[in-house]
Amino acid sequence: MISNLLSSHLLSSIFAIAATIALFQITAVFQRKLNAIWLQPMLVSILVIIAILLWQDISFERYFASSWLLNALLEPAVVALGFPLYQHLATIANQWKSIIWVLFIGAFVAIVSSFVVTMLLVGDHTIAVALSLKSVTTPIAIAIAGQLDGNTAITAFAIILAGFIGALAGPPWLKFIKVKSPKAQGLAIGAASHAIGTATVSNISYEHAAYSSLALIVSAVITATISPFIINFLVTLF
Repeated sequence: MISNLLSSHLLSSIFAIAATIALFQITAVFQRKLNAIWLQPMLVSILVIIAILLWQDISFERYFASSWLLNALLEPAVVALGFPLYQHLATIANQWKSIIWVLFIGAFVAIVSSFVVTMLLVGDHTIAVALSLKSVTTPIAIAIAGQLDGNTAITAFAIILAGFIGALAGPPWLKFIKVKSPKAQGLAIGAASHAIGTATVSNISYEHAAYSSLALIVSAVITATISPFIINFLVTLF
C-alpha cells in the first residue's frame, strides 16, 4: 500500500511529508502528556520511518526525494533558533568572556578525552579522530574529520548519537547534579549535543534556547579552530 502511494511523484511527496509530520506531532503529543523526555519525537520518528522503509522495501533515496520539502525547511528552521538568542543578546553581551572561556574548556576537554579514551580502548587513529569531533555540528565535524584522516561515517553517527543522548539524558542529569540555572543548562546542552539538544531544550524556555544556540555556534567555531592542532599533537603521542 505505502509503496503504491509512492509510485506517483506528487502523491509520494504529499504522503511522505504528511506522514512524517503526523508521526512527529503524534509522538510530541504523547511526550507532553506522559511527561516522558525519553519519548523524543525526532528519535521515534527516525526509528519508525526506518522500520517502515525496511518493511515496504523502499529505498532511502526514494523517501528522501519524496520528502524534499522538509529538507528545504531545515535552513529557515536553523535561522529560527537565532530568535531567542537575539532576545537575550544584552545579557549575553555582559557575560561573553566567561561564556567563551567555559565553552573553550568544554571543547578542549571533549576533544582530548574522546581521543585518548578511544586510543586506549580501540587503538585506531581514524576512529579516535572521528569520535573526538562528536560534540560539534555535522558539517564542520565531517569537514575536519576528512582533513585529519578520520572516519567520516563514524563521525556522522557519533554526532547523531551524542545529540540524542544529550537531548534525552542531558536535562535530567543536569537537574540531578543540581545545575538549575537555565543559562548553564543551555550552554551545556548546546555544547555537547548541538542542534538536536538545542531543539529539545528550546521547549523548556526561551532562555534555554538562547544559551544553547549560542553554545552550538561558539563551540563549533572553537572546535574548528583548535581541533586540528590538538588532534595532530595527540596523534604524535600514540
